[in-house]
Amino acid sequence: MTGEAPAVSGNQKRKMRSAARLYAVQALFQMEAAGQTVDKVIVEFEDHRFGAVYEGDEMQEGDTSHFRKVMRDAVSWQAKIDQMTDRALVAKWPIARIDPTLRALFRAAGAEFVEGDAPPRVVIVEYVDIAKAFFPDGKEPKFVNAVLDHMAREARPEAF
Repeated sequence: MTGEAPAVSGNQKRKMRSAARLYAVQALFQMEAAGQTVDKVIVEFEDHRFGAVYEGDEMQEGDTSHFRKVMRDAVSWQAKIDQMTDRALVAKWPIARIDPTLRALFRAAGAEFVEGDAPPRVVIVEYVDIAKAFFPDGKEPKFVNAVLDHMAREARPEAF
């Protein structure tokens, strides 16, 4: 026994990264709503959300390193990300006026566009799926797709 963690399959890694993205959106929302620091919310999520069991349902284990990177990059680059988001939104709807869940989603995705290594199209699909989870019956997923496409093309034009 070497004490190494068991190998994680590629599919499991993708699920863990997807979970980390969802947790990042929730954590960024919580930071804004409760006025918490990034370090405090990271510890809370890793200790109490990742792999936790609620009402008999086990939460997905998240990729902690990806979660931390998205969180810290979203905070570090927030002004730049918010400006990119504003440019992608209709002039009458600056980022301060949109739903706080969407604002958190745009900040998490924007962090990945600015500092991430995933292809922009993968990031867009992942965050549109998160929008579908939060807004299953609304037009928000299409709106998210359009805004993220604009942001990705601005942040990483070489990828298109």
